[in-house]
Amino acid sequence: MIGPDGRKTIGYGAPQKGDPRVVNGDTIFEIGSVTKVFTSLLLSDMVQRGQVALTDPVSKCLPAGVTVPQRNGKQITLQDLATHTSGLPRLPSNLKPKDLANPYANYSVAQLYEFLSSYQLPRDIGSEYEYSNLGGGLLGHVLALRAGTDYEALVRARITGPLDMKSTGIALPLEMQARMAAGHDGKLNRAANWDLPTLAGAGALRSTANDMLAFLAANLGYGPSPLAPAMAAMLHVRRPTGTPGLDVALAWHIYSKPAGDTVIWHNGGTGGYRSFIGYDPRTRIGVVVLANAGTTAGVDDIGLHLLNAEAPLLTASAFLPAKERKAVAVDPKLFDRYAGRYQLAPNFVLAITREGDRLFAPATGQPKLELFAEGGNEYFLKVVDAQITFEVDAGGAVNQLVLHQAGRNVPAKRID
Repeated sequence: MIGPDGRKTIGYGAPQKGDPRVVNGDTIFEIGSVTKVFTSLLLSDMVQRGQVALTDPVSKCLPAGVTVPQRNGKQITLQDLATHTSGLPRLPSNLKPKDLANPYANYSVAQLYEFLSSYQLPRDIGSEYEYSNLGGGLLGHVLALRAGTDYEALVRARITGPLDMKSTGIALPLEMQARMAAGHDGKLNRAANWDLPTLAGAGALRSTANDMLAFLAANLGYGPSPLAPAMAAMLHVRRPTGTPGLDVALAWHIYSKPAGDTVIWHNGGTGGYRSFIGYDPRTRIGVVVLANAGTTAGVDDIGLHLLNAEAPLLTASAFLPAKERKAVAVDPKLFDRYAGRYQLAPNFVLAITREGDRLFAPATGQPKLELFAEGGNEYFLKVVDAQITFEVDAGGAVNQLVLHQAGRNVPAKRID
């Protein structure tokens, strides 16, 4: 934490099982999607330098011959990517992981360009917010191309170098590898580190609490910084997310309360890590929370609570290891009654499909995941700790499902 009274760090737990060390401010973690804040800061800095404009079409930064989807004569701009309003999905449909434990590792630039050239936007550009790892990764890719370098080198030259963040990067030298906490899944089993060679701008960075506090110090104005104008400009562009009181700026999400209090934040997660970074511009308090356990609940509640005591902490039950579940055999003909589209949010739909004797649950912009029967109308996923209950109306027709995840029960009406 950082504030008017200085900095304070608290370490709890070990870098891995059996390690006698306690994690501290110099322990390195994967920060996942917090990387997107750095990507958008690169954009804002390049705007300040006159190298790009927020309204530049993405196509202007790509090689000749690469097609970017358009709609109604409008092109996707750099700020559309930074605000998640481009119309691009969360993930490209041609992301086919060879290893689900490291899902982005084999996704190539050629595949990225192939997807862009074939995708049709489902709505007008700028009309709706839909969080997109694809958009964040594409933004990092095109900014690096424009600067004539690679993403990590650009971050080092423009952000981590000027801010003296010596423990933040992607490819870690041996000394930094020795300080990296091992990742663990929600059951505290070892999890693989993630590699994002093509979509690095979406979530490839690794960092420490001390480095992230230095980043927050620059955002809060605790000392001079060459990035101060670019950091301030990131908050000038704001678009609604569809959630009351929550807007998106250039990468940053902004909670605003009627009384005028504001929290500016972003979170992140990979297979074995969770992260949160946020600050309150009124109190000038900033918070970083890093964990090497990929729990579904994450660490957002800790970060938000430290910034606003009214924000509740999750109960212990949200962090219990996932219950061991056993699949039971059912007649595949039952799957036909479940197949359909179920709306969890305005821009998030589960499309339940049957393929032979198997049932799948592809979500908007995400890979399809197989569902396994647990009994009755109860199904579960194996790759994440989540379950689905199909509910029927008085006539016996399936009219909605309920997604059970992270201690929450989210109903989704059938819309087909």
